[in-house]
Amino acid sequence: MDIQLANITIGDITAGYEDNGEGGVLGYHKKLNIRPPYQREFIYNDKQREAVIDTVVRGFPLNTMYWADNEDGTFEIIDGQQRTVSICQFVAGDFSYKGLYFHNLTDDQRQQMLDYRLSIYQCKGTTSEKLEWFKIINIAGEELTPQELRNAVYSGSWVSDAKRYFSKNGCAAYRIGKNYIKGKLIRQEFLEEAIKWASYNEEACKEKKDPIAEYMAVHQHDDNATILWGIYQKVINWVKTVFPKYNNYQKGIDWGALYWKYKDENYDTDKLQAEVDRLMMDDDVTNKKGIFEYVLTGNESKLSIRQFSDAQKIAAYTRQQGICPKCGKHFEFEEMEGDHIMPWSQGGHTTPDNLQMLCKNCNRLKSDK
Repeated sequence: MDIQLANITIGDITAGYEDNGEGGVLGYHKKLNIRPPYQREFIYNDKQREAVIDTVVRGFPLNTMYWADNEDGTFEIIDGQQRTVSICQFVAGDFSYKGLYFHNLTDDQRQQMLDYRLSIYQCKGTTSEKLEWFKIINIAGEELTPQELRNAVYSGSWVSDAKRYFSKNGCAAYRIGKNYIKGKLIRQEFLEEAIKWASYNEEACKEKKDPIAEYMAVHQHDDNATILWGIYQKVINWVKTVFPKYNNYQKGIDWGALYWKYKDENYDTDKLQAEVDRLMMDDDVTNKKGIFEYVLTGNESKLSIRQFSDAQKIAAYTRQQGICPKCGKHFEFEEMEGDHIMPWSQGGHTTPDNLQMLCKNCNRLKSDK
C-alpha cells in the first residue's frame, strides 16, 4: 500500500459539503466520500463535536486522519469521519460552539478556521487492504461494534437497504420494535438482532460460528432487504399477539428463537397472561425476563428459582443431625444439598419450613422424577 502525507485546509475539505442521507456525504470539492460503506453512522454527541471545534479554534492539532486514494481523483475516508462531519456541520451552520454559529464569527475568525490545516494520510491499495487498515486503525479509537464490522465486510445493495429499515433514527424497525429490542439503532444493534432472528430459519446459517455473518454473506448481493424486514415484522406481531399486555421485562428477549419454535401453536392468551401476572408477583422467581419463555416451554430453569441461603441450609442440616431423610444415612454438610420439600411447581416456597437437606444422590434421583 502506497501512503502519502498531505496537509489540507478546512476550507478545502468543507468546499462542496453535502449530506444527502442515504445518497452519501461528500466534501473536498465533492471529491471526498465522507461516509463509505465500511464507515459507521455519525455517532458524536454535542459535547464531542464541540470538542472538535474547540481544538480547531484554539489552533491545537487534531489527530491524523486517513483517506483512501481511489486513483481517479476521488477519495474516501478510512478514519476521521466523525471529526470531518463535525467540522463540516459547524461550517455549514448546523450547530453552535459556545453560543456562536460559524456565521457569527468575525471575518478573521472564520478565515483562521478555514485556513486550519489537517494532517491526512492518503493511501492507495485494494479494497481488502483498505478494510484491513480500517480495522487496525480503529482498534485504538472508539471500538466498532461487531455489526458495524459485518456491514463493512458485506457492504452492498442489501446492507444499504437493510440500514434504511433498521439503522436510522425514527426508522420503521424502531417504531414497531423499540419496546422489544435493547441497543442503539445508530450502532447497528437493531439490525444485528433482526438478522439473528432471520438466521434461525436459514439452512446455510445453522451450525455456523457466526450465523449473522453467514446470513449476510448469503444475501449480500440481493437487491433489497424486504425479506429481512418481513421476518422482523412477523416476529414483532407474533409477540404482540401472544403477549398483548406489554411488560418492560419483554425488552431484550430473543423473540426470534421463540417465534420459529412456537409460531404455529394456538395459545389461550388470557390464560398465558394470567400465568405471567402470577409469576411476576412470585418472590421466588428471580429471573422475571425468563417468565415469558417459561409459560411457552415449561422449562423451570428459565425462572432461576430463588435458592436457600447457606444459613438456612446449615440450620436444616443441624436439625436433621446430618441424616438424609430419603436414604437414612449420615453425610457431611458438603455432601448434601438444599431441597424444597414441596416443589416450587406445586406451590412450595423457598422458606425454612419447606427446606430439607438431601444427599446429592437422593436429590438427583428426586429431580429426575
